[in-house]
Amino acid sequence: MSEKAQGHLNRKSRVVTEGDRRAPNRAMLRAVGFKDEDFTKPIIGIANGQSDVTPCNAGLGKLADVAASEIREKGGMPQMFGTITVSDGISMGTQGMKCSLVSREVIADSIETVCRGANLDAVLCIGGCDKNMPGAVMAMARLDIPGIFVYGGTIKPGHLHGKDLTVVSAFEAVGQFSAGTIDQGELTDIEKNACPGFGSCGGMYTANTMSSAIEAMGLSLPYSSTMANEDKEKETSTSESAAALLPLLEKNIVPRDIITRKALENAIAVVMAIGGSTNAVLHLLAIAHCLDVDLKIEDFEPIREKVPHFCDLKPSGQYVAIDLHQAGGIPQVMKMLLNAGLIYGDCMTVTGKTVAENLKNVPDMPDSRQDVILPLDKPKSVQGHLVILKGNLSPEGSVAKISGVKTRRIEGPARVFDSEEECLDAIMARKIKAGDVVVIRYEGPKGGPGMREMLAPTSALVGEGLGDKVALITDGRFSGGTYGVVVGHVAPEAQVGGVIALVEEGDTIVVDIDQHLLEAKLSDEEIEKRKQKWTAPAIKFKAGVLAKYAKLVSSASKGAVTDG
Repeated sequence: MSEKAQGHLNRKSRVVTEGDRRAPNRAMLRAVGFKDEDFTKPIIGIANGQSDVTPCNAGLGKLADVAASEIREKGGMPQMFGTITVSDGISMGTQGMKCSLVSREVIADSIETVCRGANLDAVLCIGGCDKNMPGAVMAMARLDIPGIFVYGGTIKPGHLHGKDLTVVSAFEAVGQFSAGTIDQGELTDIEKNACPGFGSCGGMYTANTMSSAIEAMGLSLPYSSTMANEDKEKETSTSESAAALLPLLEKNIVPRDIITRKALENAIAVVMAIGGSTNAVLHLLAIAHCLDVDLKIEDFEPIREKVPHFCDLKPSGQYVAIDLHQAGGIPQVMKMLLNAGLIYGDCMTVTGKTVAENLKNVPDMPDSRQDVILPLDKPKSVQGHLVILKGNLSPEGSVAKISGVKTRRIEGPARVFDSEEECLDAIMARKIKAGDVVVIRYEGPKGGPGMREMLAPTSALVGEGLGDKVALITDGRFSGGTYGVVVGHVAPEAQVGGVIALVEEGDTIVVDIDQHLLEAKLSDEEIEKRKQKWTAPAIKFKAGVLAKYAKLVSSASKGAVTDG
């Protein structure tokens, strides 16, 4: 065992060897099951995201128990503790969504606090819903102890009339019902069949995007990011993940050794290849911040330009995460990227091996009978799908998701709304027309506060047949289930005086994907004139977690972090 790793164990052994003044520590630990021989074992935390508030997390408890059993078997002492979750799908379109991104910070802070406070030697984090994953990784990045992430697994697709359904199907059905293309009975049938069991949302939405990114950066085991929660292999993979922690501890390999700049670039490349969520930009920037890695929003562009989008996954494609898993999963995607020189093979991973070593026995190409993972020379798009736009509306940057989008430039009149609810009411009342540019503002990190996702308005537009005919821009976020001509993360946000706050109804807005441009057709003089008249509205919350968040949170262009 290395000297550094022995230092971890020695810290624990002092509970026994330093005499009577440690007796209270021993007494407390004895009360939770420690025996004399256990005090010299490595104490490994299990951050358990089990929760009945969402199907994404309702199946995590069994995985935590599997992990605890394996840690004991391998000579460690598991110490399980809980952390929170907020369901994006359930809170979507409500005031509850303000707490979604906030929960990422709470999760990160809670895991860090327990690991530091309990002097844990290592930590295994188990998460399901969207913010569990970046929150857990941010915590592990801040700590100087070995860690590994276990994804709780994806939900299996629902089925109706021979078609696969996901939770996004229900959101789009609302728009279809509003447009009169389906009736109340069909809407109800979709609602009842969209989510058939436990697991995170099934398409390549934010949860599966981030699980894939974490596997790509080497902090979870190969193949683990696309398994279904309810399948037995998820328990097997969890057991293997727990077992993998002990060698990391012996060698003192910590997350900072794994999540390097190269590893983050690998994650970005995989996100581009699979058509992942816009939220990956926000979360990877936040993770880089926790590691003191110099990653900027502009750095996504060079990777996007060279990495094709070659996996046909929902929301813009046909298939769900378990289909990707059956086609070879993220290792197959990474092997193809590695062979093409598009990712780094020398990055260390939690297996104790490099990326290239992990991928050694993965086929160069997937089975030709499947069409989930497409050939690199016949992709859905020759470049990645997450485009960074700048211009006078977003000098710090904004993020457009263009997978499945045929319209690459829209220039039209601004339809301005100061909240998501106002916008959704207008859409449902059929007041938005083809060619409009919908602007939703004061939904940013500070202005929301909480940077809500706009899945309800975008899904309603798609349901009404306007997905390629209307642009929607916002200082808020978009769900991983969103597609269409949408631009989020506009920074600076309205609350701090960004130009998006100065746009007026009818102003001409240009969204140009090919030119990477997001612009209001206003002169500098007009913008300055309007700015002189503008005053920031009061933050909507005066006390509590949302008020605290609004005071601390940074710009979306920096990952919307709260610790600097």
